[in-house]
Amino acid sequence: MPHASESEGAIETRGLEPVPDGERTGHVRELFPTWVAANISVLLLTMGAGLVVFNGLNFWQVLTVAVAAPVLSYGIVGLISIAGKRGGSPGMALSRAVFGQRGNLFPGSLIWVARWGWETINAVTGAYAVLTVLDLLFGIRSNTALIVTTLLLFVSCTFLVSGLGINALQVCSKWSTYLFGAFSVLVLIYLVANTDWAAVFDKPAGSTAMMVAGIGTIAAGGISWVPSGPDFTRYLPRTASGRAMVGATVGGAGIVVLPMVLMGAVMAVATPDLASAQDPVAFIGEILPMWLAVPYLLIALVGMLLINSMSMYSAGFTAQTLGVKVPRTWAVSVNAVISLVLGFLLMVVATSFIGSFISFLTLLAVAFSAWIGVFGVDMLRRRTYDGTALMDITRTSAYWYRGGFAWSAMVSWGTALVVGLLFTKVDWFAGPLASSWIGENGLGWAATIVVAAALYAVLPRTPAAPAAPAGSEEAESQREPATLSI
Repeated sequence: MPHASESEGAIETRGLEPVPDGERTGHVRELFPTWVAANISVLLLTMGAGLVVFNGLNFWQVLTVAVAAPVLSYGIVGLISIAGKRGGSPGMALSRAVFGQRGNLFPGSLIWVARWGWETINAVTGAYAVLTVLDLLFGIRSNTALIVTTLLLFVSCTFLVSGLGINALQVCSKWSTYLFGAFSVLVLIYLVANTDWAAVFDKPAGSTAMMVAGIGTIAAGGISWVPSGPDFTRYLPRTASGRAMVGATVGGAGIVVLPMVLMGAVMAVATPDLASAQDPVAFIGEILPMWLAVPYLLIALVGMLLINSMSMYSAGFTAQTLGVKVPRTWAVSVNAVISLVLGFLLMVVATSFIGSFISFLTLLAVAFSAWIGVFGVDMLRRRTYDGTALMDITRTSAYWYRGGFAWSAMVSWGTALVVGLLFTKVDWFAGPLASSWIGENGLGWAATIVVAAALYAVLPRTPAAPAAPAGSEEAESQREPATLSI
């Protein structure tokens, strides 16, 4: 990923403040391994299997899903990432210019809470990978004490890497990309040689609705990265090519998502219970020989560690935008503790990991899509961001608008969020419109983006409130911090 300037050192100290132009020394090509690393997860294998087992798709339909999903979702990630090079700040800090200093607390809070679930899922998957390796190598069976230990180990390592900052993430992303790519080729060769291909290609096609729903399910993972996109492009110079940024983002994600989803679909032929297993990792030890399964899981474990580190890195910024008055590293620790507690509950108490995961992804996509629709339309109108106004959370800020809210953005966001939930169906609830064509095809998140974007495009734009001169008596009397107690 585009790296921090040398003045930052090994440990990044910069928080929400915009990166000065003189320190933007990153390169667009560094985005490629960033988004490769963001997708190194064995959960893609399980999701690929789910397309066969749950959605009833054949190989060619899975191939269509595996191509369309990353192009759609990471195309959006790449487009929103352009805001990072324009403003030099993290995504949720730039969001203050759209929603207002107070208004941004609402989508920011929702996105921050949603990250708890994402980090919990990754922590649990990483812990299962460790447990599987221990079982394969030493015959050690899982128990509650071991679950707690592996979770604590994984979350601690995540906290360490994400706390170091963007330079550490860049180095880890580079080497994990090389190693995971090499071992994925070995796994692919093994599957080609040992798979009953007649059984794979003889499977009948599923419905178009299930294929569209499958695209939405796989794309939801990418959608969850959209608000974080600018976090990894803020060190790019303003002259960086937006087209190249989108290409590197889609290419990095697609080169992992495509083969992983296809491999999962092929594996589902040999292990049809794969998609419904409580442990989403142990099946690898059953399908692959130990000499291949162990190193593959260990490298995938590093990948999942990076995914969680990247998520916590961005979550630290989000927490800061909510008014948490601590350095980014300490803000990250809040998410680390939460993912540890929720991870324990998911591994010990929950009865269906995959069911919980798919439900979570569906809700996550809707929650993030409302922000995407509003922020995306604002990007079409805005080419620059006022760095001083972004950091000023008082009434003197140019982004204070009316009472701290950009009401057109808030109304668009809130309305779209409600509409999206009306079309959504998960294990925990079903919206009243979930049986409609949009709901049956799993397009609640897409409807959310469309509604948010359309409303924000037609509603009168909230004018910026005239700012009182800094240091004036009026400005001092109007100072009212926009913070959220946490």
